[in-house]
Amino acid sequence: MNYNRKTALTVGVLFIIGTVAGSLSVVVTTPIFEAPDLLASIAANENQVALGALLVLMMGFALAMVPVLMYPISKRHSVTLALGYVVFRGGLETVTYFGWVISWLLLVQLSQAYVQAGAADTSNFQAIGALLVNAGEISSILTAIVFPLGALMFYYLLYQSNLIPRWISVWGVIGVTLHLVGTGLLGLFGLTELPMTLQLVVVLPIFVQEMFMAVWLIAKGFNPSVVNATA
Repeated sequence: MNYNRKTALTVGVLFIIGTVAGSLSVVVTTPIFEAPDLLASIAANENQVALGALLVLMMGFALAMVPVLMYPISKRHSVTLALGYVVFRGGLETVTYFGWVISWLLLVQLSQAYVQAGAADTSNFQAIGALLVNAGEISSILTAIVFPLGALMFYYLLYQSNLIPRWISVWGVIGVTLHLVGTGLLGLFGLTELPMTLQLVVVLPIFVQEMFMAVWLIAKGFNPSVVNATA
């Protein structure tokens, strides 16, 4: 198995790891963060929150490795897009994941103090908790802006180079554009309460596309005539 084939296989696996880890983090933490008494809920489920944070880190590290591994191939077609992809998905997006994790772990520490305070005035704890939740939401909104911008560079590069079938790249461009507008830009202006149907329209296309592309890379790899011609 040559270098290009190994890279395609590894990138496909990393996409799957990142997506699965991110999805599991949502499943693990959503019931906790939607509880009426947030701090009490976190205090009663500290290990779940810690697991959710670990899954977010797994997602971040897996997805950050993709542009790094792709760079030797990507730069043959566009150094600018290859570097942009590394900066946005390998650097900036990873920083936003750290923002999520830090806010969650601080909430765990706050929840312990909240429980220990007992019947004492807890309004200060709740105010700080709300602030930390908002910080996590801001990190999430930043992710929803940085991720699609980096992905747009990646899919344009894939389309331009024909490393994978162009219809998969076009699918990716459409999917991340919907994601950018529907979650990133609307979230930036505080317009995040979309009906469930619209949320699926916004998120599902890129989710399915990245999983399909990952399987394609694992099964078929890059277009051999392209990678061999530019090697």
